[in-house]
Amino acid sequence: MGFELKNDKKAFKTAFDENDFNNHGFKEDTFKINIPFGQLTAKQWLFDGIKILYSETDLDRPTELDWRGDTELVTMHFNLQGRTSIKHDGMRNSFELNGNQHNLFYGTSAEGKMKFDELRMKSFMIQFAKDSFLKMSKDGNDSLKQFAEKIVSGTPVAFSNSNLNIDLPLQTCINSILNCDYTNGLKRLFLLSKTIELLVLQAESFNNFQNSKSEYIKHDYDKERIVFARDYLVKNIESPPTLVELAKIVGINEYKLKRGFKEMFNQTAFSYLSDLRLDLSKNDLLEGKKQATEIAFELGYCSLQHFSSAFKRKFGIPPSQVRR
Repeated sequence: MGFELKNDKKAFKTAFDENDFNNHGFKEDTFKINIPFGQLTAKQWLFDGIKILYSETDLDRPTELDWRGDTELVTMHFNLQGRTSIKHDGMRNSFELNGNQHNLFYGTSAEGKMKFDELRMKSFMIQFAKDSFLKMSKDGNDSLKQFAEKIVSGTPVAFSNSNLNIDLPLQTCINSILNCDYTNGLKRLFLLSKTIELLVLQAESFNNFQNSKSEYIKHDYDKERIVFARDYLVKNIESPPTLVELAKIVGINEYKLKRGFKEMFNQTAFSYLSDLRLDLSKNDLLEGKKQATEIAFELGYCSLQHFSSAFKRKFGIPPSQVRR
């Protein structure tokens, strides 16, 4: 079977084929699947026992879909928007990933629900054949090695008992995969390197979580508001609101927004925004489609000099030397 979706007992099989994991070389696909009340659009890349899958689901109205899979896989799951529940056979608890959450799972078969409270859902996953993951993770930290031991024993397991928040380094790595302009062999090498980077970042985020304690975010509503604040800043990157204005927009007090944002994303709201601006500017410069002056203006810098100084502080070189 591989993987299927269904609604009201009607199955909608996808183009995800477990046999693809056994293919050699590099394969890239884009496809659309009609589902009840909407459409799922996806991109996938397959190479070296690894599958990268990004999907966007657009609906006419809120609904739920059941999903089921029967392939032995390790899955890095990043829920970018919407909610997904996951229940692996042999695993005591089910997991529900809300927007901006991630986790790492191993199982031989699984099922769950895609819950569309909003009309759009975005999901990013990297799936590994068992041997591919064990080879990649063998030199990881203690947490990753313990996770790998469960896989070797065939025990379904989640990397973390609590889903973690997607911070800027993770989001930036995901964006670089989705926006990769390389082709053929170079693209395969790039995606492999970013897969390793994403696994390292995910393992490190789990270690950080183990050593931290939530002091300011106590309820799911607070998490949702802070994620909304992050998304609002990203959408208004060229002209962001002040912290006072942002607090009013998202509906929580300034103190909780300030402290909660740092607790969730490991940096302040405007440090996050500054780093995001600079990461975006670096990508634009590498692509060579825009000049530094144009990039600085689009991202909201008051002058080219201000942009150049910030860029050099972060990356160690001025914008003019990026493509040399």
